[in-house]
Amino acid sequence: MVTLNPNQGPTSGGNQVVITGTNFTGATSVQFGTKSAGFVVDSATQITAVAPSNNAAAQVIVTTPGGTTSPVWYYYITFPSKSSLSATVGPLGGIPVTLTGASLTTATSMSFGSNTAVPTVVNDTTLNVTVPPVTTPQIVGVSVTTKGGTTNGLTFTYVGAPTVTGMTPITGPDYGGTASNITGTNLSDVVDVSYGPDSTSYNIIDDSTIVAYSPGGTGTVPVTVTGPGGSDSSQSFTYTVTPG
Repeated sequence: MVTLNPNQGPTSGGNQVVITGTNFTGATSVQFGTKSAGFVVDSATQITAVAPSNNAAAQVIVTTPGGTTSPVWYYYITFPSKSSLSATVGPLGGIPVTLTGASLTTATSMSFGSNTAVPTVVNDTTLNVTVPPVTTPQIVGVSVTTKGGTTNGLTFTYVGAPTVTGMTPITGPDYGGTASNITGTNLSDVVDVSYGPDSTSYNIIDDSTIVAYSPGGTGTVPVTVTGPGGSDSSQSFTYTVTPG
């Protein structure tokens, strides 16, 4: 009985395939379908062949002075393609994301820069993976490796959490509309500003300043600034009662 390890590989070929069987001494050819493969006879029970390129499954046959082996199937895997990530910006600690593309069924790993993660294969067009953590903000390339090859071309941006160091004014009328300057760091990617449970409008000035406009409310409420990297609720805003 002849076995192949691995029994599948990229359509471009070029990968080594170990063929195990018996009576291989003096082998004269190894065929992958109609194509001849380069090979080395390692022993009477093992041959190492280099798979040729092909676009479809092929039967592997070894020819020796004593005859030919029974054919064994070798499967060619289409080169993977990717189209998008469900999120391309996230915190330093990483987040779950979904990759969509094609020919992803045999995916074995994804790389985010120098860090590797193991994806969960949902189907041939979808992978779920948790972006690995880093310690500093950075933009990294994203690649996907399957048994059909490795594809890249996407990027993921790690951003730090916003930090708020000051807010002025911190009081305003209960009917809202007070413009407050909020200062800190990592504010250029802010996606939400809330006064208590209520999101409000804001303008991003630069990475260290935003202007937020208080919604209506009562009492003292935390002001939460949220970005892709996290959130900060260190400041509060107090509503003053309007007479009448």
